Amino acid sequence: MSKTINSFPEVLTIAGTDSGGGAGIMADLKTFQARHVFGTAVVVAVTAQNTLDVQASKLMPQSLINAQFAAIAEDFQIRACKTGMLGNSNRVRAVVQNLKKYNFGPIIVDPVMIAKGGTALLSEEAIVTVKRELLPLATLITPNIPEAEKLTGQHIENKVDFQKTARILQNLGAQNVLIKGGHQNSDTVSDYVLLANQTHFWLTKPRTHTNCTHGTGDTISACITAELAHGADLATAIRCGKNYVTATIEHPIQVGHGHGPLNHWAAQKEGLAYEKI
Repeated sequence: MSKTINSFPEVLTIAGTDSGGGAGIMADLKTFQARHVFGTAVVVAVTAQNTLDVQASKLMPQSLINAQFAAIAEDFQIRACKTGMLGNSNRVRAVVQNLKKYNFGPIIVDPVMIAKGGTALLSEEAIVTVKRELLPLATLITPNIPEAEKLTGQHIENKVDFQKTARILQNLGAQNVLIKGGHQNSDTVSDYVLLANQTHFWLTKPRTHTNCTHGTGDTISACITAELAHGADLATAIRCGKNYVTATIEHPIQVGHGHGPLNHWAAQKEGLAYEKI
């Protein structure tokens, strides 16, 4: 069966679901839609969660993970993809094997480890597997501070620590690094970017004091994935991701009773032009 040439950008998220709608695959698909790309998904895990915490989760059989990858590869022309919650070592390895098998373009690795409510989403053994097997495939890795510290064994407190940790992540195999600074206690949020050519820069925005930050990591990595699918260079895609996630936080919606979700249509609602996000 011959494939038609599709001009509309198609992207893929490889992650877990969030029944509360704020994070994981749900946040990714909302972001993809907002950024004008067609989103597909490989479900690695299903969670029962809301804005308060994760109550239960179940990992998909590896055979079903493989089948989802095959189905996507058969019918879609994926221009960029991202990973999220992967659960355990066996699932990480299944994802790695499929990413080696199929060409889905740039790979954005969001090394999801802990839910906003504190529940662990990646086993200790799986963290080692991510370091050894997934990071070398990463076009870009987007850890927050605790995730970057866990992956490298470094403590991040100041700008020098950010830079040192980013270099270690590159030495582990990731081509490009974005360390998100949202966990710092400051009136601004500064993220550090180290590119493969050793160009580096900071992205700093005023902090919005709100509890509506559920899904920020998923959202920024999904936006970067979408922009790469549109043909943007990586530095531009990262800047767009930072601007977009900032807009989703600055214009909150009140949903749930815990760590509320982002406002994924904030850019359109506030009249922010697509090309300027």
